[in-house]
Amino acid sequence: MRERRGGLARYVVAATLARSADGGAVVAIVLLATAGGAPGWVAGLLGAAITAPHLAGPFLARRLDTARDGRTVIAVACLVHGVTLAAAVLVYPVVWAAALLLIVSGLAGPLLTGGISSRLPAIAGPERHRQRRAQGWDVATYGISGTVGPTIVAAVSAWASPTVAALILAGATVLAAALVRVLPYAPPAAEADEVPRPVRTLGIMLAIGPLRRTLYLTVTVALAVAALPITAVASTGRLGVDPAAAGLLTAGYGLGGLLASAAIMVRPLPGDADRAMTVLATTVASAMILVAVTGRFWWALAAYTMAGICNSFFFAATLAARSEYAPAAARGQVFVWIGALKIAANSAGTALAGAIVAAALYLPLTLAAASILLAVAASGLEQRRRRSR
Repeated sequence: MRERRGGLARYVVAATLARSADGGAVVAIVLLATAGGAPGWVAGLLGAAITAPHLAGPFLARRLDTARDGRTVIAVACLVHGVTLAAAVLVYPVVWAAALLLIVSGLAGPLLTGGISSRLPAIAGPERHRQRRAQGWDVATYGISGTVGPTIVAAVSAWASPTVAALILAGATVLAAALVRVLPYAPPAAEADEVPRPVRTLGIMLAIGPLRRTLYLTVTVALAVAALPITAVASTGRLGVDPAAAGLLTAGYGLGGLLASAAIMVRPLPGDADRAMTVLATTVASAMILVAVTGRFWWALAAYTMAGICNSFFFAATLAARSEYAPAAARGQVFVWIGALKIAANSAGTALAGAIVAAALYLPLTLAAASILLAVAASGLEQRRRRSR
């Protein structure tokens, strides 16, 4: 018991450090370019160089399932991310060299997010109750790192420079690598030749009902919630507040996520993860509709907080589904596949919401909520058919 608690504590610190670096790196890179007077296309190019390679993550993640010790794979990924990030900011303003180094750094990114999460079942133990409580901690690491990483970058950039901020993030990944290496060991679940290839793994995910629903519900919700920060910035005029108050709305969303993760730690999600995902996705859509119909700032803040709460509960359910339904021989790949597609969907949702919010303020939220409800309807129909058979 004490060993498990110690392993979970090391996991939480390692995951927070690695994910803070992964989330803060793009902010540091963009600030580095803009602070140096580079044109916008350079900042965009460098930002894309470190984010776009996340999509290649599933094609690198097979090593997690074939390695004798998956901890080594993740620790090496942390080191690669940190070293190449540090090198990129040190060689800037040689743009082509910085971009190539950032591409390598970005390729390691998925192993710092979904890859680390794939270690959690071995740390928490086989009991479902303990695994789901540990997933509450995992959700918290995502919420904390999503706030801490960019905040550290902003603060250090103002105090020193974006270069120093990026070097601090690089150091954080090196420390994360050391902590990952001392996580509890878990032997490989299958021989290397029994582990499916990446495309085959995707086919398996689409063939297994609960994993298929995990995939399309996760992607749809990620695409949808990306509209929230865009709407927060655009809606301050209608709410009658200063534009800076948009930061409070997004902070309320983040606070809601942390509150939900704390609640899961105290009382893990009960019941079937497949059904829980469908129900909780409905609550996310409902919270987004509430944001859209609210006309007063303080009610809007409460609605954003509720959206954060609902989304974190939904995220915890998807983590449970990945753990419980993924084939043991491909668990690492399943985590990274879903994580990579989630990041892609979130980026696409941000771009889409930014493109249409000017036409109608709450149109992005309306379309987002409708897309979630369509996915929920599809999931419910699938489960009903399964029960009838």
